[in-house]
Amino acid sequence: MARKYSKKASAKVGRAMKKRKSGTLKSGRSGKKVKSRKQAIAIGLSEARREGKKVPPPKKSANKRKTAKKKSGRKSKR
Repeated sequence: MARKYSKKASAKVGRAMKKRKSGTLKSGRSGKKVKSRKQAIAIGLSEARREGKKVPPPKKSANKRKTAKKKSGRKSKR
């Protein structure tokens, strides 16, 4: 069975986790310190992806789904 992630990708994640522990890992746009373990992993994987390492594409997040359809034909009582 083939590997899902390359060794270099897991090394990137390891480096990101180490930076998070020391308190020097910062998120992209805002530059805030990363405290979440999951966020540190995501940063490591995205860096590996950018360098072209073997990493599966990111999962579609729930907040990117279409918003609920607007209710049509109903008038609000005010």
